[in-house]
Amino acid sequence: MFKKILIANRGEIACRVIKTAKKMGIATVAVYSDADKDALHVQMADEAVHIGPPQSAQSYLLIEKIVEACRETGAEAVHPGYGFLSEKREFQEALAAAGVTFIGPDGHAIFAMGDKIESKKLAKAAGVSSVPGFLGVIKDAQEAVTIAREIGYPVMIKASAGGGGKGMRLARNDQEAAEGFISATNEAKSSFADDRVFIEKYIENPRHIEIQVLGDSFGNVIYLGERECSIQRRHQKVIEEAPSPFLTAAVRKEMGEQAVALAKAVDYKSAGTVEFIVDAQRNFYFLEMNTRLQVEHPVTELVTGLDLVEWMIRIAAGEPLTIKQKDVKVRGWALEARVYAEDPFRNFLPSIGRLTRYLPPQENDNVRVDTGVYEGGEISMYYDPMIAKLCTYAPVRELAISHMRQALDQYFIRGLNHNIPFLAALMAHPRFVRGELTTNFIAEEYPKGFGAADLPVEDPRLLVAVAAFVHRRQVEREASLSGQMPGREKKIGGDWVVKFGGTNYPYAIRPIEGGYALEMGGPTVSVLSNWDIGQPFFRGVVKDDNDHQVVVQIDRHGVGYRLFHAGSRADAVVLSPRAAELAALMPVKAAPDMSQYLLSPMPGLLVSLGVAEGQDVKAGEVLAVVEAMKMENILRAERDGTIAKVHANPGESLAVDQKIVEFA
Repeated sequence: MFKKILIANRGEIACRVIKTAKKMGIATVAVYSDADKDALHVQMADEAVHIGPPQSAQSYLLIEKIVEACRETGAEAVHPGYGFLSEKREFQEALAAAGVTFIGPDGHAIFAMGDKIESKKLAKAAGVSSVPGFLGVIKDAQEAVTIAREIGYPVMIKASAGGGGKGMRLARNDQEAAEGFISATNEAKSSFADDRVFIEKYIENPRHIEIQVLGDSFGNVIYLGERECSIQRRHQKVIEEAPSPFLTAAVRKEMGEQAVALAKAVDYKSAGTVEFIVDAQRNFYFLEMNTRLQVEHPVTELVTGLDLVEWMIRIAAGEPLTIKQKDVKVRGWALEARVYAEDPFRNFLPSIGRLTRYLPPQENDNVRVDTGVYEGGEISMYYDPMIAKLCTYAPVRELAISHMRQALDQYFIRGLNHNIPFLAALMAHPRFVRGELTTNFIAEEYPKGFGAADLPVEDPRLLVAVAAFVHRRQVEREASLSGQMPGREKKIGGDWVVKFGGTNYPYAIRPIEGGYALEMGGPTVSVLSNWDIGQPFFRGVVKDDNDHQVVVQIDRHGVGYRLFHAGSRADAVVLSPRAAELAALMPVKAAPDMSQYLLSPMPGLLVSLGVAEGQDVKAGEVLAVVEAMKMENILRAERDGTIAKVHANPGESLAVDQKIVEFA
C-alpha cells in the first residue's frame, strides 16, 4: 500500500480524498494556487505545494507542476479527483514516466472512454445503443449549422473533453447552433484546454441515469447500482439520488450488465461511471463514460456501504476486488443536493466573496456534508462555485426527502448568496416528491425563472409566532439591563404587532412554562423553545391545533428580524400597536432608475465589449461578454438605443451591478 499520495485537485473533492487517505493511514499532499493558499484542503493535508497563479490553466491544469510536486514530496501516487486533469491521458502517462501511480484507469481507457467522441465510436462498434449524431471534427460555426440541419433540430453541442455542463449548448435553430458552437468551443478551450466539440440529436424529455462501475487489474468488473441525475440546470446536475425511482429491476440489470461489458472492452480498472439517457418507455442510450470519480459518488456509497475512494486507492495499489456482483446490495435511499454560491432569484448568477458565517448541519447516520470551505474562507471567481454536497439517507425515499428538508433548514450560510432556497423548493415540489423526473424538470416547472413565489407555501403564523418569541426575549433582556432603580423598572407590554410579509399580525403574549402563549385570534398558540439572544438557530415547537417542529434561522436586521425557513427569507418587525399605526403612514422610498445602464449581473471578468461610445444598437445585439466561474455570459441590448458612455473595458474585473455602458 502507498505511504504517501498527492491529490491533484482542490475544494471538497480534495478534502474528501484526504479523509479516506487518513483513515487508511496514508500521508497526503495538497497542491494549491495563489487563490487557494488558505483553502481547507491545504489545511487538512500533511503537506502542501504551491503550483501557480489562480487561473487553472496556469496551475491545476499544468501536468509538469503536478509531476514536480510528486518528485519534491516523494508522493508515490496521485488521486486526480474530478475535473481538471482527471481524464487526461497525458497526465496518466506523464506520471507513469516519472514512476508515480495514477489512481484511476490507464491511459488507453482514459482516451477511449474519457473522450466523448471516441467513447461513442467504441460504444457503437460494441453494439451499444447510441444517440444519432456527428462525431467528426467540426471546423467552424457554419459547418456546425449544416450538421445540425442534417441531424434535425433540436441538437446538443458538447465539448469532447467536457463535463459539469461546461462547453455544452442546446440549439433549436441555425442561429443558436452557430452561437452555441462558438460559446461551447471557447468554454471547452478555457476549461479543458481542448476546443473540440461534437453534435448529437437531443432526445426530448429524457432521464439521466448512470451506472457506477468498479474494476480491478485482474479483469474483475462489477456495477454498484444506478444514480438518477435528471434534476439539472444548464445541463449541470443539481439533485442526485440512488436508486432511481423510475427503473425496474430488469432494466437496472440490463443497464448494469451493458456498463460492465463496455468497461471490460477497454480493460477498465478503478471507479468509473457509464451514463445513459432513458426515454419515457425506459429505452436507454449510451451517453458517455466518465473515467473518474463522479461528484455524486456519495449517494452510491450511502446505499452500498462501500468507500469508492478507498477502492480506487486499493485497486491502484494492485489489490484485487474482493466484492463479487452477487455481494452488491443496495439498501435504503440517498439524496445529494449541490449547495452552490449563486443567487437563484437572479437567474442563478454566481456569487463570490467571504463566508462570514458558515455552520453546516450536523453529520449523523442520516446526514452527510462533503465540503471544502469553512467560516472565514472565500469563494473565488476562478473556480466552480460549489460550497458543499449535502447528502441524506433513509430506508425509503420519502424519509430521505424529509431529512433533506430539515438539513437545508439547518444550513447556515452568510456573506454571499446561495441556492438553498431553490433546493428547498425542489424538495417540496409535488412532482419531485412523486419521482416524475426528466432533465427538463427545472425548465418546465420554472419557465420564467425561480422566484419567491415558487417557495413552499406554509402557514405564515408559524414564523409570526417565532418572531414574537424572539422579540419577547429581546425586550426582556433590554429590561434587565436598564431601569433598575426602585419604582423605575422598565415595563414590558403584553400587546404587540408583527409586521410580516406586508401584513400586520396583532397578538397578546404571556409567559408559560418553557416559552410563551400567544393570542392571535383563534386557538391559543404556544411557542416552546430554549432559544436565547445570539443563537443563530431557533429550534422549538409551535403548538396550535397541531404540534409543529420548526427550525428557523434568525438574524437581527435593523430594528427587526430576518427569518429563514423552508428556503424562504422573511423580514419581521415587532412594534407596539401605536407604533404600528404610525409606521403605516411612512412613505416608501422609491428605487433609483437604473434602466439607462447595462449593469454586470454577476461578479466576473469582462471578456469583450461589442460597442463603443456614440454607437447605435438594436434590441438583441450583443453588448458584452462576462466570464464567471469559467462560464461565458452574453449580455444583449433589451431595446434599441445609443451608447452614451463606456464605463468598463475588456479585461476588467467587475462587481455585481457595476456599470458597463450607459445609454443616451
